[in-house]
Amino acid sequence: MAIRVMLVDDQVLLRTGFRMVLAAQPDMEVVAEAGDGAEAIGILRATAVDVVLMDVRMPRLDGVEATRRICAQPGAPKVLILTTFDLDEYAFSGLKAGASGFMLKDVPPAELLAAIRSVHSGDAVVAPSTTRRLLDRFSSLLPSGISEPQDKGVAKLTEREREVMLLVAQGLSNGEIAARLVLSEATVKTHVGRILTKLSLRDRVQVVVLAYETGLVRAGGGGAG
Repeated sequence: MAIRVMLVDDQVLLRTGFRMVLAAQPDMEVVAEAGDGAEAIGILRATAVDVVLMDVRMPRLDGVEATRRICAQPGAPKVLILTTFDLDEYAFSGLKAGASGFMLKDVPPAELLAAIRSVHSGDAVVAPSTTRRLLDRFSSLLPSGISEPQDKGVAKLTEREREVMLLVAQGLSNGEIAARLVLSEATVKTHVGRILTKLSLRDRVQVVVLAYETGLVRAGGGGAG
């Protein structure tokens, strides 16, 4: 079954360009388009969508608030935030709102297609190191002064799961975590899956966000304490 994609951007030419790229793929179909967040939410009430490509700066309702409202719904589609500049502050807000990643608007077509497929399969499309740079850059937006990283369910994790969560948040891939902890990569993947389940998170991007919010990781790198 083709991946059902929705394009949300107030620039018609950009939507046209993305639609042409996606239309050439046998496993993708553009099923809806919208010029702002409010229109997108309205369309989603009656249209089944798997992945939303979401601009951020739009009239009426911006992409961040639209993402927050969409991701709060049961069975919500995955959302990719589209930004004009790398480390745009909107990208951080979009990740906190529930997006599965962010991309630059001038992303090469091959990367765009790979990102859509990755998100559809349940992965995040922001490399952990990039996510860490993003969070470090906008750490002033995060709560400060948290002495014990037990908020928001982190206390449910086992000692090993917290250890894995810390390394995910520090920008390590599953392979790097496996080497650091002397585990198999499959075991690390299992731990990451359990972390997502216990904390009701969508993907590892949100693991990173939560690790910073709870104080498990401090902006600038390293674990708390």
